[in-house]
Amino acid sequence: MIFIFKFMEGKRIKFVIGFILVAIITTSTIFVCSIRKNITVVIDGKSTNMVTYQKTFGNALKKSGISIDVKDKVDKALNSKIQNNGVITITRAINVNVFVDNKKLNVKSAEKDVALMLKAQQIDISPTDKISPSKETKLSSGLGITVTRVNSKTIKQSKPVDFKTVIKENDSILKSERTVSQNGVNGLKSITLNVTYENGKEVTRKVVKETLVTQPKDKIIVQGTMPAVSVSRGSSISRESQVAKATPISSKSNSYSKTFSVKTTAYWGSEGTNNTYTASGQKTVRNPNGYSTVAVDPSVIPLGTKLYIEGYGNAIAADTGSAIKGKFIDLFFNNEGECGDWGVRYLTVHILN
Repeated sequence: MIFIFKFMEGKRIKFVIGFILVAIITTSTIFVCSIRKNITVVIDGKSTNMVTYQKTFGNALKKSGISIDVKDKVDKALNSKIQNNGVITITRAINVNVFVDNKKLNVKSAEKDVALMLKAQQIDISPTDKISPSKETKLSSGLGITVTRVNSKTIKQSKPVDFKTVIKENDSILKSERTVSQNGVNGLKSITLNVTYENGKEVTRKVVKETLVTQPKDKIIVQGTMPAVSVSRGSSISRESQVAKATPISSKSNSYSKTFSVKTTAYWGSEGTNNTYTASGQKTVRNPNGYSTVAVDPSVIPLGTKLYIEGYGNAIAADTGSAIKGKFIDLFFNNEGECGDWGVRYLTVHILN
């Protein structure tokens, strides 16, 4: 009996120990399973699946040897708790160069494009500033971005208006005689100019308004038309009078497809004719003996159209401008003086076939 009792007691102890071991293993397994989590790490669009027993994303990344730079963008807080099948996205910062306000800035950014990078760097951009490449350009390592500050101001100038010389014929005065009956006096006009600057340097100036302050006074010259008196021996003195009739000069005929009235202004490039380009990509030119480049509204006059502009000559529509709308043509000249002399004129333009 004693032997049987001891045998049964030994089996009970083994059972209890076995039960305890099973309970410990089960509990441990449940605990391990409860802290074991699958996560996905996306770095610059490339996904990696991993298993972690860490509580936060920061610890999980550190445990996996993934470092985070201060300029990198992470879509979750590193101290946020991990949920099973959680996803964390990391965008690595890259180096770009920004040229602005006469300075070169070495910038490290994880922004998507140029616009977001400039905003993140607190670089103010005005609506008139030029950005190259465009603000929509995606950032890439080593990309160079140039910000050109563009502003304009309105100035006024006074310029003389040349007087005209008028010749009046008088048949009571010999044709060999010419006298000045009235001296000419220059007038005065006020010109309003819009001057554009890029990074503080003037690039263009354009006449936007012209006002006549003082009317010029014509110079009048009296020209005799009476022929010399001829005297013949034994004859009386006779006077021969002739009436000069003006014969119209025939001009070379041109073939026009359309004719209409337009408002014209003048502009020039302060960088020089050979350094100024039109919207169509060709260099601006003023060629009185050929075709000069002018700016038009393409919806009225398509680019490439050949024109004849009264008082200006043959021209080709090669340029545009934000202020050139409707029946309005901006004529290119070689210098500021020629622009001032032209001012603002309303005249007829012919579309050449």
